[in-house]
Amino acid sequence: MAGFRSLARQVRDPRCDLALRRYSLRKCLERFAPYGHRATWDHLCSRAGFDPEDRSVDPARLVAALDELEEARAVWLAYEVEFAERRRKEKHDGLRRPGTVDDWHRMTWGGFGVAWCDDPRVHPTEPLAEVLRRLIAALEREPGSSCPVCQGARLVWRHDLDHEPSSGPVCTECGILVPRPVLTPAALAESRRTRLLVSA
Repeated sequence: MAGFRSLARQVRDPRCDLALRRYSLRKCLERFAPYGHRATWDHLCSRAGFDPEDRSVDPARLVAALDELEEARAVWLAYEVEFAERRRKEKHDGLRRPGTVDDWHRMTWGGFGVAWCDDPRVHPTEPLAEVLRRLIAALEREPGSSCPVCQGARLVWRHDLDHEPSSGPVCTECGILVPRPVLTPAALAESRRTRLLVSA
């Protein structure tokens, strides 16, 4: 099975036919898709200026979409290296029990669904790398009460998400499943209460 870098080379290779180049970009999302496969594809298509169903995409647009995905992947891989180094140091210092960020991180290792968007048409509009930088910054500071990506204040608790965890606070503005560790207990409680009000 081809890895991300091998697939990226195929996307860029002008000797490959257009169908293979488009397919290879889609396959890259099996290795790295911050919003989930469908939402990340929708995001990349929107940002690069082609329709998600277009089978004869301008190769330059495919490469633009890949460039954005690669930049975001570099941001996330650097975070994972720092995360692994921090955990090694904590274990060396005797801190064996992982915290809530560690629990969340285990579910997103590799970058799939780190900013999960259950509705593939509702996702942040900013570049993927910027979204991940904001999310990482939120994971590294004290919990807050708003979405770390768009600063949206309205978070609604949703169940039956097509992701793990299958329930949690979703930002009504940018659509991401907000990682629980970045929110205060009061913000989490308010999102649960909002769910009850919405469903009532």
